[in-house]
Amino acid sequence: MAVFSYLVIDKRGKEIKGTLDAAGREEALSSLRQRGDLVISVNEVGILSRDIKLSIFTKKPTARDLSVFCRQFVSIIDAGVPLASALEMLGEQTENKLLAKAINECKRTIERGETLSHAMDQCPDVFPKMFVTMVEAGEAAGTLDVSFTRMAVQFEKEAKLKETIKKATVYPTIISIVALLAIIVLLTFVVPTFEDMLNQLGVKLPTITSVVLAISGFLQHYWYLVLGGVLIFVFILREYKESSSGRYLFGKLELRLPLFGDLAKKTASARMARTLENLLGSGLPLVDSLSIVSNTMTNIYYKGSLLAAREAVTLGSPLAAQFARDNLFPPLVRHMISIGEETGSIEHMLTKLADYYEEEVEGATERLMAAIEPAIIVVLAVVVGTIIISIMLPMASMYNGISGM
Repeated sequence: MAVFSYLVIDKRGKEIKGTLDAAGREEALSSLRQRGDLVISVNEVGILSRDIKLSIFTKKPTARDLSVFCRQFVSIIDAGVPLASALEMLGEQTENKLLAKAINECKRTIERGETLSHAMDQCPDVFPKMFVTMVEAGEAAGTLDVSFTRMAVQFEKEAKLKETIKKATVYPTIISIVALLAIIVLLTFVVPTFEDMLNQLGVKLPTITSVVLAISGFLQHYWYLVLGGVLIFVFILREYKESSSGRYLFGKLELRLPLFGDLAKKTASARMARTLENLLGSGLPLVDSLSIVSNTMTNIYYKGSLLAAREAVTLGSPLAAQFARDNLFPPLVRHMISIGEETGSIEHMLTKLADYYEEEVEGATERLMAAIEPAIIVVLAVVVGTIIISIMLPMASMYNGISGM
């Protein structure tokens, strides 16, 4: 008996991950289908996969790592090097330890007579399902080098997309942390100095000053409660975000928030178009391609939209019509795909869409950063200004009293 990890959608539309014991992959698939679940993926959990799950200190390969691997693989294979030798060379020169371990595991598997796609399928935490499917298509058509070249481009585009999105989140986060630290320093070190002076003078404190001093005192004496509360809140938030209801709530917020929603829609459109174009270009049927593309989506609503599109296409409905019903993708996506379906040039249209929305993501990111930076500065100015005013008010009152004598 072997252990298989699976990802399914149950009858209520919820995404479920788990493991089961079965004699083979077909038995595992049959068992899941008998439960009435929609099977998204089933993979054998090999020794390497278990090692990966246990190795929390090992960095998972990035899209950039996989892109370099694909480029190097094509160069070595084009030079006439046998597959096993090529993998041995790549395993030795790959910097990412997890990827190197996976490559060496693949080498041992193909030396036992298995295909490269089967070997890669045993390492689902390193090689995405889309990658495995593309390699399988390349093996069947005898165009393995073409499949790896396509995947190199795919991973390069994905890496660039992630870096662009990271800009939109990391920079505001750093500014927010710096602003928060500045406020904490004011409340815990600067305000107490003025508090001692005001107490010595015996000045009557306005309400705003009393509130600020109370917050300052609480931070000084119970900072560990504040820190513990923040850590617990972050932990609960992360756990809830991974739950089914949490994914739907955060997915909805992501789409509805001003500026963030625009970026999320354009990112999903770019990722969907680029991935689907690559899969269709490798000869994979549209129905199977949509299942794989759904797994690349980070937003649960887009994942559900693509799975619904898969079912609709299976029943003979056009892809563009299903996208129009969901109304998640922008109108341009629906119109371009509709034209592609009518003219038989859907791959060409998807390429144009991917290029267009990848540029749009960069523009949306710049607009988001341009809007967030002044907003954070305004909030910081209001908070710091409130603290300063709360200190100055009693002092001004005291000076007015002295001058009136």
